[in-house]
Amino acid sequence: QVQLVESGGGLVQAGGSLRLSCAASRRTFSRYAMGWFRQAPGKEREFVAAISWNDGSTYYENSVKGRFTISRDNAKNTVYLQMNSLKPEDTAVYYCAVDSVSGTVIPPTEPLAYDYWGQGTQVTVSS
Repeated sequence: QVQLVESGGGLVQAGGSLRLSCAASRRTFSRYAMGWFRQAPGKEREFVAAISWNDGSTYYENSVKGRFTISRDNAKNTVYLQMNSLKPEDTAVYYCAVDSVSGTVIPPTEPLAYDYWGQGTQVTVSS
């Protein structure tokens, strides 16, 4: 069983930065694709970013390109989301997730493709 714990959320002003962390429990973490998703009140959970396990290729939702950076440290079983130039519309609960079953090189962007989830961390950006 994979357990994920997110941290790093908080309240920031527009234009500020936060770095989210997600620590995984399994030593096989490095073989799995990992993604970040977010969910705002009244909206469905949406894809934010993902990183592949084989070469570290990254993928982003269009609205965060150039502002967010996903990375992973396999030795620490941890994935990060560096968020810069934050906007009020980035306000949401952010979740990290693991795809341990598909085995695809390109990480999925649909939430249903991921089988392990953290409990989320709140990010609030004030205007």
